[in-house]
Amino acid sequence: MPPNRPLKIAPSLLAADFANLAQEIRKVEEAGCDMLHIDVMDGHFVPNITVGPFIVKAIRKLTRLPLDAHLMIENPERYVKDFAEAGANHITVHAEACPGNLGQVMDLVRSCLVTCGVSLKPETPLALIKNYLKDLDMVLLMTVNPGFGGQAFMREVLPKIKELRGLYDKDIEVDGGINKDTSKEAVGAGANVLVAGSAIFGRPDVKRAVEDLRCQA
Repeated sequence: MPPNRPLKIAPSLLAADFANLAQEIRKVEEAGCDMLHIDVMDGHFVPNITVGPFIVKAIRKLTRLPLDAHLMIENPERYVKDFAEAGANHITVHAEACPGNLGQVMDLVRSCLVTCGVSLKPETPLALIKNYLKDLDMVLLMTVNPGFGGQAFMREVLPKIKELRGLYDKDIEVDGGINKDTSKEAVGAGANVLVAGSAIFGRPDVKRAVEDLRCQA
């Protein structure tokens, strides 16, 4: 990993207890996490439905941590401004959801004065985004098929992480099946932003869970 790319931990709020969200966020803040990852699903691009801008707005009131909004939705350009206005600091869209207009969607994200990321599903080749890398603040490589939490880490994505790190010196985020064991493999391949859900919120000691991720990496 390049020395200017420090390890960052991004708890996925998809795995948090939404009935006690303020307390859950406070726990990961106290554990020293770097940002909060918010999975946005529309039931079309992926087979699940989660949160909208109004939830992001509510979360914004609970924390000063950067909010990392991962838009797993069709036609993300219709909603980018809403999520930025709700308080997201970073917005990631899927390359697969932007056929023919990825560059324009990236321009839209930046026009909202937030940082911009692009995500790829496990089976999507890096070739789809190579021409855009210089304009991205982060690339998110899914290490499970997006849609549901609790899936097993797909080790077949590791070569893609390594290939990307050879091309790209900014943040590489990985999402899916990340725990104290798989985090070591992902970071070894070149990732430096770890999204973890059940590996953090599913542990009785959240601070220890975060320490385990940092230690293993």
